[in-house]
Amino acid sequence: MTLLCREVLSATSLLCGSGGAMRLPQLESELRTRCHITPRDFNHMVNECPRFLMVRGPGGDVDCVVVAKTSLRLCRDYSRGQCAATDCEDLHLCRFFIYGSCRFGKGRKPCRFSHDIQSAHNYRQLRESTLHELQESDLFLLLLQNDPTLLPEICTHYNHGDCPFKENCTKVHLCLHYVQGACIFGQKCNRQHEVNEHNGRMLAERGLSSDIINKLPIIYRNHHYLNPVAHSPVNVSRPTCPTPSDSKEAICLHFLWNHCKFKKNCRFVHFHLPYKWEVFNGNNWEELQNMVAVEREFSDPNKDQSSGVPTVDFVHMTVDSQPVRRLSTISSVLKPHHEQTTDWRWYLRVRNENWWEYGEPFKQDDGTGTFVSSKYLEKQYQKDKSAMVKVVKGQREYMISFKDMYQRNYKYNTRRRIRRRPCFVSGEEVKKRGNTSDWGTFRNY
Repeated sequence: MTLLCREVLSATSLLCGSGGAMRLPQLESELRTRCHITPRDFNHMVNECPRFLMVRGPGGDVDCVVVAKTSLRLCRDYSRGQCAATDCEDLHLCRFFIYGSCRFGKGRKPCRFSHDIQSAHNYRQLRESTLHELQESDLFLLLLQNDPTLLPEICTHYNHGDCPFKENCTKVHLCLHYVQGACIFGQKCNRQHEVNEHNGRMLAERGLSSDIINKLPIIYRNHHYLNPVAHSPVNVSRPTCPTPSDSKEAICLHFLWNHCKFKKNCRFVHFHLPYKWEVFNGNNWEELQNMVAVEREFSDPNKDQSSGVPTVDFVHMTVDSQPVRRLSTISSVLKPHHEQTTDWRWYLRVRNENWWEYGEPFKQDDGTGTFVSSKYLEKQYQKDKSAMVKVVKGQREYMISFKDMYQRNYKYNTRRRIRRRPCFVSGEEVKKRGNTSDWGTFRNY
């Protein structure tokens, strides 16, 4: 099932307009007043889209909380005036502009940092993250609860007894259990559950607007949901609601060999290629024209879209805002001895917008070893499509997230995009591999 871009955008806007999170039933109810989304599509969206995190409560679905999520961050080097990289994947924006209180942007003297979310660089990053249509205020709240560098630190001394710095403390005095959703004392708690006057003045001096200061306890809580610590009392799990299954999304291997004994009763798709591109017309899925040409370009990791008509956007999987999906045979790592399976390759974006396949010789290799292979990553992906996988090159460790498709180095706070693309197979190759009798239908593609 293809995630619907408009529905994801509307849900993100609703969450940000409600402080960054909503209870599951409320989100579904309000979203259905904006969009014609079915319960099945809604469950699939909130469970499978990396834009959302489900937080399980004690009362089942009624207590499920949906939190707005993004991997987009502000560039730390840019804020120091040191980022000149053309392939930087973070936003180049003034942090005080996000706080809503940059004194330079409103005065005669211009700010030396960008206040333009539509600049060429920022728009490219927002579009890659499908956030380019989000309202500015919603975007800023989304960044605040996801980017840990934007939030002032909560004082641990204050939470572990008494802060020795008292009113000279530069950290926020808030009950840590409260922002984690686990304070058992409620209004009788000895620690603050909201920003007091002293902390408010301190934060205002550091550039935070009064609106953000008032929302800080909720922003901290959402940030905690998104970045739980190991000893956290909050039970965070994903997914928590049932995900609809659709077995009619895999192409039948036996049919490609012309000997599927189930025929029309087969639970898999019968098609003459190991891949099938479809576009949603509002009611049904229809076959996409120029299917083989689209597949050839999709197999190239450097391609963000196809060049033919209609043009397929590979990043957002759409054609003229209509959802597009790609059906295929199962991965070759699951049936390694079958010729009609799909051979998936994994790529890392390196310098100058180029993509490099994992396991292949690296041009900038310093002799300290290589990353893991595409095959290894595909095996891990098939085990758990939301896993975090550690890879090593020399003395450096990286974490690959299948959920948002990034490779990160947490020590240096850097990240690079990754991509999973199939190895192209032409119609002629399919014919040679298999035993398809209805070869004439290939001419239509």
